[in-house]
Amino acid sequence: MERATLDFLQLCRGPYQKIADIGGADGDLAFLLEKMELPVDLIDNEPTNFNRLEGARILKEALHSNVTIRTVDLDSQFTLSGEKYDAIFLLGILYHLKNPFFVLEKLATTARYCFLSTRIARQTDNGQQISQEPIAYLLGSQECNNDSTNFWIFSEEGLKRLIDRTGWDLLSYVSVGITGNSTPAHPERDERAFCLLRSKIVPTITASPNPVPAHKDTARTIISWNTTTATPGKVYVSIDGQQELLFATSRQGSAPANWIRPGRAYEFRLYDSDHTRVLDKVAVAAAPQ
Repeated sequence: MERATLDFLQLCRGPYQKIADIGGADGDLAFLLEKMELPVDLIDNEPTNFNRLEGARILKEALHSNVTIRTVDLDSQFTLSGEKYDAIFLLGILYHLKNPFFVLEKLATTARYCFLSTRIARQTDNGQQISQEPIAYLLGSQECNNDSTNFWIFSEEGLKRLIDRTGWDLLSYVSVGITGNSTPAHPERDERAFCLLRSKIVPTITASPNPVPAHKDTARTIISWNTTTATPGKVYVSIDGQQELLFATSRQGSAPANWIRPGRAYEFRLYDSDHTRVLDKVAVAAAPQ
């Protein structure tokens, strides 16, 4: 398993101040995320949701929730009305989509990070091996779980290529279930891939490691950023909420911050070239000793 050294809550709390649970059904995940003090949009398609989103609306009222419920048809040439998200959750949805390439490519322009899961397979129902090839194939209407809303099955390499070609970096990947001879047709040979993705299109700034390993004096982390445009950006740092200090100026790059001290709070902010708009930010702290 490839591991990403990112803090879950930190990447969900970026400059856009909102996350989205796409294909959220009754909203159990969305309401849980809201309990973690994250502003959430619950996005599903009302006509195809199994109770036309009534379950989500009832729960929203019962929980006195502020989750926004939105209906979007991902099988259309959809838009999200200019919304931007720090993170999106797209769990168990990809193989139900008629055009997964379009959806992932569209979302890469909308969100900084994506938590993605989908069913994959090592071989077809008749035993043909596909695990080493970048393959996706169109399922028969009853081939996968006797569910005609399942359209595509991916090999592991096929899924990774799709992720790359649609504008995402794969930060972390793990598969669970029957990882030796999984197929799309047999419930007892089910394999699921779970991925953490970072957009190549939306501006980002990261710190690694973060939290920074404890040290009695000062510690070091590497700050990396990318404006994803030809225009230079500016990186500023605020220490303990004080006035910002210029850290770096360039379109993209990496630089060490070798003065991180225990008990101090650091926030690195990536701005546009005019220092008028925050493109992304990351909070950095030293781990407790």
